[in-house]
Amino acid sequence: PVLRLLEAQLQDQRREHEEEMEALRNQVDLMQEELEKQQQAFLQTLQLSPEVQVEFGLQQEITRLTNENLDLKELLEKLEKNEKKLKKQLKIYMKKIQDFEASQTMVPVERRPHEQNMQVAVQRKEKDFQGMLEYYKEDEPLLIRNLIT
Repeated sequence: PVLRLLEAQLQDQRREHEEEMEALRNQVDLMQEELEKQQQAFLQTLQLSPEVQVEFGLQQEITRLTNENLDLKELLEKLEKNEKKLKKQLKIYMKKIQDFEASQTMVPVERRPHEQNMQVAVQRKEKDFQGMLEYYKEDEPLLIRNLIT
């Protein structure tokens, strides 16, 4: 189950990466078209008087910077959204790992013969238990279920 989950996540990330690459290719195409337009505008401005050329150049630069700022703002929002999503996923996976570790410590070895063939590389801290059980409040339902079974 954990391996399949990781494979699904990898496929999701691959699909997202391919979608991002397609979006970037489209963006490059748009930039090339914009460059061609700017080159044509530049050739036209060379035919104008020097004062008009300066003013036209300033207007073009202001427009370019405004568009660039809007693009950067959009990118920042997208990255912040992605960061929140990844943090949420990390919390979920950390919780699943804790649940998995808790279930592994609660199930006796002789009751999990299918897991003897798999080598699970999960490190646990060795503790000196003295009859008390320490657990997180959110792990309580899992603990009770494991105690009952």
